[in-house]
Amino acid sequence: METGSQGEVQLENEHFRVTRWTIEPGGAIPMHRHDHEYVVVPLVSDTMHVTNADGSEIAAELVAGQSYTRPAGSEHRVENRTSPAPIVFVEVERLS
Repeated sequence: METGSQGEVQLENEHFRVTRWTIEPGGAIPMHRHDHEYVVVPLVSDTMHVTNADGSEIAAELVAGQSYTRPAGSEHRVENRTSPAPIVFVEVERLS
């Protein structure tokens, strides 16, 4: 894992894995692939920069408490490029 990001698994069973992610200012979660469908629950309102495996980039506008989902197979790097505060979200993966 790159400097500036931390993932804490809060719950894991045969159906779900719940991880709280914190990305410090200037930090990133390195390129990774999601093997399972997942839901993201932002705990802050902020902008998160996402670089997809094909090199395309998006600025994801997070709104605290406004969840979104992504399909299995998503592959990307996630960065906190511009915020002076940590970006914090909970990721819920559906394992089965």
